Amino acid sequence: MIVELGHFTLILALALAAVQSILPIVGAKIGNVNLMRSANQTSMMMTVMIAFSFGALTWAYVNSDFSVLNVWQNSHSLQPLLYKYTSVWGNHEGSLLLWVLILAFFASLVTVFGRNLPPVLKANVLGVQAWILFAFLLFILFTSNPFERMPNAPLEGKDLNPILQDIGLAIHPPFLYLGYVGFSVTFSFAMAALISGRIDAAWARWVRPWTLIAWIFLTAGISMGSYWAYYELGWGGWWFWDPVENASFMPWLAGTALLHSALVMEKREALKIWTVLLAIVTFSMSLLGAFLVRSGVLTSVHAFATDPERGLFLLVILIAFIGGSLTLFVMRAGMLKTGGLFAPISREGALVLNNLFLSAALATVLFGTLYPLLLESVTGTKISVGAPFFNLTFGPLMLPLLFAVPFGPLLAWKRGDLYAAMSRLYLAAGAALLAVIITLAFTTDTPILAALVIGLAFWLMVGAFAEIATRTGLRKNGISKAFARARGLPGSIWGTAFAHFGLGVTLMGIVAVSVYEKEVIVSMNPGDSATISGYELTLKSIEPRRIANYTEDVLTFDVVSPSGEKFTMAPTKRFYTARQMPTTESAIYTSGFSQLYISLGEVTDNKTAIVRMWWKTQITLIWAGTIFMIFGGLLSLADRRLRVGAPKPAKTKKPSGRQQANA
Repeated sequence: MIVELGHFTLILALALAAVQSILPIVGAKIGNVNLMRSANQTSMMMTVMIAFSFGALTWAYVNSDFSVLNVWQNSHSLQPLLYKYTSVWGNHEGSLLLWVLILAFFASLVTVFGRNLPPVLKANVLGVQAWILFAFLLFILFTSNPFERMPNAPLEGKDLNPILQDIGLAIHPPFLYLGYVGFSVTFSFAMAALISGRIDAAWARWVRPWTLIAWIFLTAGISMGSYWAYYELGWGGWWFWDPVENASFMPWLAGTALLHSALVMEKREALKIWTVLLAIVTFSMSLLGAFLVRSGVLTSVHAFATDPERGLFLLVILIAFIGGSLTLFVMRAGMLKTGGLFAPISREGALVLNNLFLSAALATVLFGTLYPLLLESVTGTKISVGAPFFNLTFGPLMLPLLFAVPFGPLLAWKRGDLYAAMSRLYLAAGAALLAVIITLAFTTDTPILAALVIGLAFWLMVGAFAEIATRTGLRKNGISKAFARARGLPGSIWGTAFAHFGLGVTLMGIVAVSVYEKEVIVSMNPGDSATISGYELTLKSIEPRRIANYTEDVLTFDVVSPSGEKFTMAPTKRFYTARQMPTTESAIYTSGFSQLYISLGEVTDNKTAIVRMWWKTQITLIWAGTIFMIFGGLLSLADRRLRVGAPKPAKTKKPSGRQQANA
């Protein structure tokens, strides 16, 4: 009965979405306040309905109700309870239900926190959000019903995909969806502005917090997904340029450009057309990601569906929203004023340069992702576009951008002084030069380019705090007085500094592990030893073990570090009986920012194992950098100037009786 109620509330949510798609926008058009306000109630009711539906599906998973087709296909009674919960979104239907739940949740947030929005703009925003909700609810109910019953309920389920039975799955998809779907709000603001014709600095201030929220969640989701793939898949890499990885990276690039563009629009009312276009493109990349993952055009560990009918439905949604929004943009773009002028050497100019490089990088990733698919659909020829292409095209675009990053915050608005900005970056330049010299002097066989990129990382990290040093007068006032002044700086300045610092940290991790990583592949029996980067590993035993829904071979290694420290590592090879599928659980030992990584190949009956070992130099800096970026985003979000839109007009106080008498 609960399952049927979940299905029914999803239908009710579809009806509410249809109502909200029309009434508020009509009300905004004719000036009917009641129709505009109706969106507040319907958006909250939709969220409740979809949340109940999601809860009903979760109930079916937790109670192993295998009469529900979706539960039977993706769960098992012997699964740990945690993975029964995560199984809800570990499949196409359930993850799509989570998608629309988050979509409705963001609409509710606009309702609650958008009290200071102009009524017309708010009504149009919620109306556009309802368009998106209606389309995806229709898609779920007609092609991806998670509540479909089976006539004869099986006694046992088919189990969740084994590589998804990991704690990372409990965190990665929800955060990723919060990022993807969060950009729907910026899209709705863009569409609402085009519908009403009002696009100004206040609009940019309203958009920036929502962009920042989505960017923070998407950064966290990509970072968690990267680390999950690194330790769970046993391949030892952190990024593969897989098309589905690219699908999450493309909206991140567009969203980063949108953040910087909205700042220019807010401060100078410039780049209006470009900012609105970026808001459309960013969510379009999110929709494209949904299409790639769920249409069946890709075969990937990240992909959910292979049904052509679903792919066609999603293609229609993609064309409708992207084509419709771009058509409206073309119709309205001529009505937008260009805004304030600025010199090329200015903070606006630096942010425009940022946007140009990010847009070019986005185009590169988009081309490399879609070209093989388009070529196969037209000619039937299958080709693979992988790391070599992206490294040769994406990298050269990023290096000059990263070099320019510290200059932006030091330049004045409208017209800046490049020489003055350079004079404030002497510490960053010195740190970069010192890093290059030390790298070349104390390492062997380091490519010159790698040493220069390490210097670039230090340039970014030290240069990130140059604006704070300038504003606090560090050179003139000393550390104690500068520290006191630093406490009074706006959160957005600190946020920018930490985000840029995190970018440098991540760059440092990428180049270090790419250049200095070591790998050893050996065939081992109990008692055999191997050495990598000064670590001596001795295979102590290979023991079989049976857990609830899988069996595994556990290899125990006695490890001696270069300093003489002794410890054990235990990678495993698992076999899930229900799915008849093997997985590898790697063993990782962290020393500082570097890691010793062991992964298993085949384990034979005669106790012989193929073992892959890596020494990954400074690899954890990759994810440490994203933590700094997220922290920077949170600091910026905490800045009150970014959490309010246009100020409310002050209420006129009624004159007192004495004042009336004096009048």
